[in-house]
Amino acid sequence: MKNYIDVLKGYLKEAKKVVIFTGAGVSTDSGIPDFRSPSGLWSKYNPEDFYFHRFLTSESSRKTYWKMYKEFFKALHQAKPNAAHHACKILFDIGKLYCVITQNVDGLHQEAGIPEELVLELHGNARKVRCLSCGKNYTSVEIEKWLERGIEIPLCEDCGGLLKPATVSFGQSLPQDVLKKAEFCAHTCDLLIAAGSSLTVYPAAGIPLLAKRSGAKVVIINLEPTAYDDSVDLCIRENAGFILMETLKDLS
Repeated sequence: MKNYIDVLKGYLKEAKKVVIFTGAGVSTDSGIPDFRSPSGLWSKYNPEDFYFHRFLTSESSRKTYWKMYKEFFKALHQAKPNAAHHACKILFDIGKLYCVITQNVDGLHQEAGIPEELVLELHGNARKVRCLSCGKNYTSVEIEKWLERGIEIPLCEDCGGLLKPATVSFGQSLPQDVLKKAEFCAHTCDLLIAAGSSLTVYPAAGIPLLAKRSGAKVVIINLEPTAYDDSVDLCIRENAGFILMETLKDLS
């Protein structure tokens, strides 16, 4: 392990524009449930109920959707940034962080102190809830209170429209402005570290390879193997927060 850390430390010393690409494995240490592991949320719910068109057209699917989010909100509002999030903040403080590109929807990078403009949320942010009709915004804290009071399908107070967390559901496109910024940063960085991601969900999963093709060093830190392990400069099968904090000890 020490050799891995020394190699990564060398990459970080040389790098001037570091992109951290984070997946669900980063936030599970904060108590945020993931979706795809054997004990993840998809083991409790049918993913078919979470397609955007089902949300729009099926009252039953909307009830299931909000039942899941009631559970998710509880974990979200109790969660605190962990070592991986704090490591990103250290990189920001020492002037090496180019941006964070995240598949996570929990807002914990911002909670750790990363400026909003440097966090590119490919799949949205569950702390924000929006009316699909009039665009009125709510917080997840507000909506959790409604769900706790027994409301099964929250509706907009102003127009009666459907409310939905500002996250990307199956069948919805990623926000193109965010995706373009992420691709630009991957293309122009000199080091990309993919942490806690299985790299299976596209188009987000293609971003580390874009960085590699553009000449950057690419490191994967993930507990489980990924399809790209043999295509990158360094692959570490350990907890991302632990590895990053150990690597940054002498740099910060």
